[in-house]
Amino acid sequence: MTTSVDVVLGEDGLARCAWGAADAEYRRYHDEEWGRPQHDPVRLYEKLCLEGFQAGLSWITILRRRPAFREVFHGFAPERVAQMDEADVERLLADARIIRHRGKIEATISNAHAVLALDEPLDRYLWRFAPPRRGRAPRSFAEVPAVTTESTAMSRALRSHGFRFVGPTTMYALMQATGMVDDHVAGCFRAGAEDAPRR
Repeated sequence: MTTSVDVVLGEDGLARCAWGAADAEYRRYHDEEWGRPQHDPVRLYEKLCLEGFQAGLSWITILRRRPAFREVFHGFAPERVAQMDEADVERLLADARIIRHRGKIEATISNAHAVLALDEPLDRYLWRFAPPRRGRAPRSFAEVPAVTTESTAMSRALRSHGFRFVGPTTMYALMQATGMVDDHVAGCFRAGAEDAPRR
């Protein structure tokens, strides 16, 4: 097992990426969600929106508020979110359980319209930008990029369809979260655990 500072051995005997080791909610997210291939269009829309909300904040801030986000945005069902209006925006701006940022709230609604306007399901659209699997896990987080050619292409394509808060860095975070890339570092028990075929 690697002795990298980027991997921590937990009390349960499992070696994890260091970021996912300390906080219980982070551990659950690291072990059960992050890096697992996600093809559910609703969950992908949710991830896309929450990654946008995360910009400038820590991901744990979003995770702890995710139940409230799901409540106020109707489970992130695009058909329902697209029906939200200015009165809903004002109501959400007063809801301390979520991130009260007008631009990001409005983007979640406009992104729902953009999802519904696509000519194909969101999962098929997004996964076409997934890069080939790496030959090996990154040795440390220093090897993990913040932006890639693929995330830049995804960002550009989404923006052309009217999506907002979908910059290249945010889209690379989406790729990491949804298993389009596997950035669990060498030594983590999840590194290389997914061997799902590309669509």
